[in-house]
Amino acid sequence: MKKESEGAGRMDRIAKTVFAPIYPVIAEQILDRCGITRGRCLDIGSGPGSLGIALARSSDLAVTLLDSSLEALEIAEKNVREAGLSDRISLLPGDVHEIPLPAGSIDLIVSRGSIFFWDDLARAFAEIHRVLAPGGKTYVGGGFGTAELRDSITIAMVKKNPDWKNFRDKNLGADNQARIAGVVNDLGLPHRIINDDSGFWIVIEKEH
Repeated sequence: MKKESEGAGRMDRIAKTVFAPIYPVIAEQILDRCGITRGRCLDIGSGPGSLGIALARSSDLAVTLLDSSLEALEIAEKNVREAGLSDRISLLPGDVHEIPLPAGSIDLIVSRGSIFFWDDLARAFAEIHRVLAPGGKTYVGGGFGTAELRDSITIAMVKKNPDWKNFRDKNLGADNQARIAGVVNDLGLPHRIINDDSGFWIVIEKEH
């Protein structure tokens, strides 16, 4: 428990420093590319809540932060309160493989970075599709928003951990991208893939 708490705290510190510039950028890209600015949004593997907070600030979305770590949710609750968004952002303990929400209840599902830690991609994407409302979309994957942000963050993180670039390249490498895309294809979910300087993202749109 102490180790998990320390990990959640470390993630929060990095999100507020080195990674801080990416969240408003990615939030704007999500809103622009998905065209959903109101309704219910679910941030899966939300950690300290940085992306969900950025989305709430830039839209009329009601955001739910979902994370399996209670320590991360405690930190996220504090961050939401400090952002003055407690009326727009709620917290939900849970796991992507069994999302504790009704079918068809979410208009926009986002996730940055957690996909690389999902144990069962097929089950996770099936659950995501289940809770999506008709016409709802996902923006799930990983990235840094722009090439400039990716490069500057890589320099900063490698100073902290020389192995970090290898970790990044493994997650966002062609083999892993193909594996993830293959799962979505096999499930027959209507989707498109964004693979550019913003990152690697799966945009699923649930049919009406």
